[in-house]
Amino acid sequence: MVGNFMADSVKGSSSAQFSPGIREGIKLHRAIDTYMDAHETVLKSKERLRKPFGKYAPVVVDVFYDHFLALHWNEFSERSLRDYTNEIYVFLKQYYPVFPLRTQRFYDYMLQYDILFSYSKIEGIDRVMQGMARRARFESGMEHSAKELVVNYEAYKEEFSSFFPEIQQHIRRLNIQPNK
Repeated sequence: MVGNFMADSVKGSSSAQFSPGIREGIKLHRAIDTYMDAHETVLKSKERLRKPFGKYAPVVVDVFYDHFLALHWNEFSERSLRDYTNEIYVFLKQYYPVFPLRTQRFYDYMLQYDILFSYSKIEGIDRVMQGMARRARFESGMEHSAKELVVNYEAYKEEFSSFFPEIQQHIRRLNIQPNK
């Protein structure tokens, strides 16, 4: 879980400095990204987003799919989303000292705005995307992405619903043990 959380801040082989469990989490995160990048359903979502968001379309898709996961959390877990997110915040805090600086900043932001729980609401998606737009190196348009989600909500929901069981199967086939 820790490696998965911080994977975007760990470049190349610098993951070697972390414990085996964290390296497995980084490996899992990268495998998920690779699978998503090539999946035909995800590509449909990205294509719809390509014109307004350009190279940031994959980022927007990730957040939209996170929205549907949070919104329909009770279909995937017996624990409530509220309980789960609180447990995640507490669990990750133990590893704060090993996080790269970028991950530490994101953790602070995530905790302050209760990002994991807020993904279940359009307002939460809007807040996240506004923040990403401010931090983007190039003009991204992401500050308008919540409006796009609302306009094409059913299409993204259907694409997520098609994709999510497949990514779950893919992760099981990888046999990566991220809970070390």
